[in-house]
Amino acid sequence: MKDCCVHIPEILLPREGVDMEKWAVIACDQHTSDLVYWEKLEELIKDAPSTLRVTLPEIYLSGDCSGRVAQAAETMKRYRAGGVFRKLPAGFVLVERDTPFSPTRCGIVIAVDLEKYSYEIGARAEIKATEATILERIPPRLKIREGAELEFPHVMLLYADEKDCVLGALKARRGELQKLYDFDLNMNGGHVRGYFVPEKQAEEIVSAFAALKDADGSVFMVGDGNHSLATAKAMWDKVKGTLTDEEKRSHPARFALVEAVNLYDGGISFEAIHRFVKGVDPEKFIAGFPKEKTGEAFLAVGGKKIGNPLGTDAAAAVKAADGYIERYLAENGGEVDYIHGESALLRLTEENAESVGILLPKMDKSELFGTVKRHGCLPRKTFSMGESEEKRYYIEGKEIVRK
Repeated sequence: MKDCCVHIPEILLPREGVDMEKWAVIACDQHTSDLVYWEKLEELIKDAPSTLRVTLPEIYLSGDCSGRVAQAAETMKRYRAGGVFRKLPAGFVLVERDTPFSPTRCGIVIAVDLEKYSYEIGARAEIKATEATILERIPPRLKIREGAELEFPHVMLLYADEKDCVLGALKARRGELQKLYDFDLNMNGGHVRGYFVPEKQAEEIVSAFAALKDADGSVFMVGDGNHSLATAKAMWDKVKGTLTDEEKRSHPARFALVEAVNLYDGGISFEAIHRFVKGVDPEKFIAGFPKEKTGEAFLAVGGKKIGNPLGTDAAAAVKAADGYIERYLAENGGEVDYIHGESALLRLTEENAESVGILLPKMDKSELFGTVKRHGCLPRKTFSMGESEEKRYYIEGKEIVRK
């Protein structure tokens, strides 16, 4: 098996009998301005076992979330002691995801070596960040991970495999694989199916990934969850300082669980991540907004589009918008949030009179790898892989402490 950043894990899933529709919940960094979404989810789940109880939705990060963090760690221990989990043999999980918005998306849940990941701009690494990493965002997430025995990732890595060499043959034989789950996702998330890929076949997949390594040594770029992966890396850097060289080679915190998806998969589409600026005077904000171009970046107030001052280049539009937002907030106050979906942004501006939305153009996914290689990284939150409801739901888990 060729040297590669991919590791074959022992994955945790809920035992049979757990209600999977209540178990799986959307990535914690979604719906960060939509408390109603999380309230409805709470009402749906009630006391059932759920990944909502072992993760922290980022809508709560701005307040005192120490109680929630402690409760998540305690719930992990309780779930383990109470037999909520089953551990699979070493292997991967082939995932098929159907949503109301895109064709079926196929990915594979693997583990990756955090020693071979870097978010440094221009770094030579097998796993690279696609956007600038905000170091200030890592400490609060690190507090969550420090008390955790398990990880439930929403990280999605992209790899460029136009001929579908990695998963093509496996997908053709998926009827021969053990089906692990097949259920509807809550809150309009679509449907998901998972198939177990045993160790022998997993080794073939590792070799196929290794064969994708390009001249710069890279295999993957982070599509979703860069700050979560950066936090896992920061935690590993802390842990490995306490270990012997032998212990470092196999410690579970060294390997992060992710879903890897082919950039050319028909179910992968890139959407813009819009900006929602609140606590501002809309007229004053709009008056100073850059207007030197026309294009696909619209302003929105009161639930309606009112102008398109930025160009069609996604990265340039994001850079111009974010630069203005940063300057305006520094001088006048207010805050910014990042919203997936035009309808969601328009609704938020309609509900909040002291707000402005910025609808940004979307990036062509075929430009991603080349742009990152040329420029080091993109402006933060330049693109989203699909609509908000299409984001990864927490399903699989993995141990990150040694028992």
